Amino acid sequence: MGVGNAAHAKHRFEAGMVVAGVASPVEDPAMEAAQYYKASGIRVHAPATGEPCPPPWQGCPPPLEVYRARGPRRLDTKTYRAKCRGCLWGCDMPVEITVDQWNPKRLQHRRETFCYGPKSCPIYRAGPIRKVPGRKGMVWEEAEWVDEMNTEHRDWDE
Repeated sequence: MGVGNAAHAKHRFEAGMVVAGVASPVEDPAMEAAQYYKASGIRVHAPATGEPCPPPWQGCPPPLEVYRARGPRRLDTKTYRAKCRGCLWGCDMPVEITVDQWNPKRLQHRRETFCYGPKSCPIYRAGPIRKVPGRKGMVWEEAEWVDEMNTEHRDWDE
């Protein structure tokens, strides 16, 4: 469920919580990371259970700005589904692709998995090199160094 900054600050949502409220389904699930949004009347019925025991890291996720500052790495989809779904650093989200830079209205969408967690995580497995379609059948392949560039400002355990 997608919630705003104020609701997140008030309730400090984390995996395992039992909550109730009223929300609307997203208009286009292919374009959204959440299934529901515009939540109101939120009540916490039970806090998260279990001790935080990394990895996978659990607890209240940091603000969105922290994720942006950390930078993503590509994450193997099978690893995400099996081990990282409950981790606060794992992410499965829609990605918008501009197929033709000369015709920016020509877009495609797909889901990709990312990891914002420490580089030292023993669970992490890189996903395959991402291939992005282009105009006239061309395909651009993301280089191996892109993940390193996105996270070069972080230490091994950060």
